[in-house]
Amino acid sequence: MVRDKKYIALWNVMKREGRRLVSRPLYLFCMVIAPLFCYVFFTTLMDSGLPVNMPVGVVDQDMTSTSRQLVRNLDAFEQTAVVAHYPTINEARTAMQKGEIYGFYYIPQGTTSKAQSQRQPTVSFYTNNTLLIAGSLLYKDMKMMSELASGAAARTSLYAKGATEDQAMAFLQPIIIETHPLNNPWLNYSVYLCNTFAPGVLMLLIFMITVYSIGVEIKDRTAREWLRMGNNSIYISLAGKLLPHTAIFFLMGILYNVYLYGFLHFPCNSGIMPMLLATLCLVLASQGMGVLMIGTLPTLRLGLSFASLWGVLSFSMCGLSFPAMAMHPVLQGLANLFPLRHYFLIYVDQALNGYPMIYSWMNYVALLIFMMLPFFIVHRLKEALIYYKYVP
Repeated sequence: MVRDKKYIALWNVMKREGRRLVSRPLYLFCMVIAPLFCYVFFTTLMDSGLPVNMPVGVVDQDMTSTSRQLVRNLDAFEQTAVVAHYPTINEARTAMQKGEIYGFYYIPQGTTSKAQSQRQPTVSFYTNNTLLIAGSLLYKDMKMMSELASGAAARTSLYAKGATEDQAMAFLQPIIIETHPLNNPWLNYSVYLCNTFAPGVLMLLIFMITVYSIGVEIKDRTAREWLRMGNNSIYISLAGKLLPHTAIFFLMGILYNVYLYGFLHFPCNSGIMPMLLATLCLVLASQGMGVLMIGTLPTLRLGLSFASLWGVLSFSMCGLSFPAMAMHPVLQGLANLFPLRHYFLIYVDQALNGYPMIYSWMNYVALLIFMMLPFFIVHRLKEALIYYKYVP
């Protein structure tokens, strides 16, 4: 009989929370519309994988067939588009400062004649590294073009001295290098970023909604009613409030997994089931963190500030944008306090490397610990729900 009363109380709290979810458009926006928008936005923003046809300029003062061939070869790179020719370096520099081009390639007068007479001509290229990705990719293309031009000039000289093609290539490239990028051989930025941005945004929204849904009970003075409906049990009350959230957020997690791995065919070497389990663990861990936040700071504005700060920091601390191994040792330790860090490591192990799930057991345990955090502050939270008076 007691157990039946608990189930009835849990069901009543869940129905009450369901009515609250449909009565406020904020929940619909934060739990459904915002995640969907972010999924589509990030994947379409980087649908080509890498930026292509980035504008560069050329200062060709040599004006020979060789220099024009060099420019055509540079323009043939997928990521580089030669959009303008400038007579002087100053004009090209001014255009780069205005943002019209991301860099320019400088071929001084006499380059061809010096190359033919083996007098080591110099070509220069300038990139705007204020825009890190654009500058880095253009630097790679321009450097490769310069090395190819240098190799072509040296090969012509060796041919003139009577060397065979095999002898010339053995001199120019004594060691042949084969590169094999693992797990993301296309070097696709969308694969690199979206697999963490999507769960990261979902985690941030879970923080915010969990804190808001509990904090607004305190603000609107409905917390005691909520507790009474849960038989004055904080455990039943919390479970009944959060279970509808869990179902909705996990559904949104399933959606981004199906979208990324099923529709966009991103690498998922261990199958989708381990990633769905990791997503469920992330949802529950994020809710645990959200309860800890509002239990520690039982004021709506302070709780939301805590949630937003912790959520935004997660993107930097998880190791996505900057490798955790290169951080200061203190920051490496602090990185473990963010659920997204452990999800990111599971994603690398399961989806990219295809390792068995046991390989990531420490990260699953860490997410389990995040799920248990509410038990440490549950009594403090109950006192806040009963006695705390919200001051606008």
